[in-house]
Amino acid sequence: MSIIITGATGFVGQNLTSYLNSHHMSTHALSLRDSTWRNSFPKQGDALIHLAGKAHDTTNTSDDEEYFKINYDLTLILFDEFLKSNIKDFFYFSSVKAVADTVNGCLDEIVEGKPATAYGKSKLKAEQYLVSQTLPNQKRLFIIRPCMIHGPGNKGNLNLLYNVVRKGIPWPLAEFDNQRSFLSIDNLSYLITQMLLKRELPSGIYNFSDDQTLSTNELVETMSQTLGKKTRLWHIPAGLIRACVKIGDILPLPLNSERLKKLTESYAVSNDKIKTALGIEQLPLTTREGLAITIRSFQNRSHLK
Repeated sequence: MSIIITGATGFVGQNLTSYLNSHHMSTHALSLRDSTWRNSFPKQGDALIHLAGKAHDTTNTSDDEEYFKINYDLTLILFDEFLKSNIKDFFYFSSVKAVADTVNGCLDEIVEGKPATAYGKSKLKAEQYLVSQTLPNQKRLFIIRPCMIHGPGNKGNLNLLYNVVRKGIPWPLAEFDNQRSFLSIDNLSYLITQMLLKRELPSGIYNFSDDQTLSTNELVETMSQTLGKKTRLWHIPAGLIRACVKIGDILPLPLNSERLKKLTESYAVSNDKIKTALGIEQLPLTTREGLAITIRSFQNRSHLK
């Protein structure tokens, strides 16, 4: 198989490329940074996996127009090139945040999109354009909505939590009760590989997540066990915490309202649709197993510094 990947130098791109190559698939990186990329756009291939995009900025300093220019406008141009080519499949990596910033219950693919951020709105607008287009015979379109992805080389809120646990600092947000879905990079790569191999799989929108949800307290417990440390949880009143983090919205502190929300909110995502379509009972890694791999990679990285 010949797979073209945009955003191949990013966290997901690097790991997915390595995984596909290890499964005897040929990969080709397509950089969209230079406006001349259309001149070298490949006309043949089994799939085009579009990972490149502007990620959600938790500092809320990005210009809204930039999200739409990168996540919407660029996707349209790329998809039009795909339609004119002989490439069979188009994978668009969207996000669960394209449909919901908060979740009550468990998020599935039929929920009507109501994103609150420019990031989510730009992703949803791209989705809507893609599904409105007529696909030629033998071509497939897959819109992938992953939840929070993690793995070796990952940067983000998991690193913040890891450093708290590593230093033996008690977790001060134990009073918040939640359930969250995670997605290990290995499970993501496995699902993409299975989708590529199953030609009878229909086009559509598919959520990606691990099989189990965890509370943040359980995540702290998993980190502590992986690091060989005692789990330390502090049950400080939630109201007091919310009042304190408002200072972080003004000053450059590690914890602000946006990060508090990400660390403590519930966000459960269903992966039933993709597993049923692929005939899979369970993914290769459990949520705890995948997180343990990520935590050990953080630990190894710390030792190298």
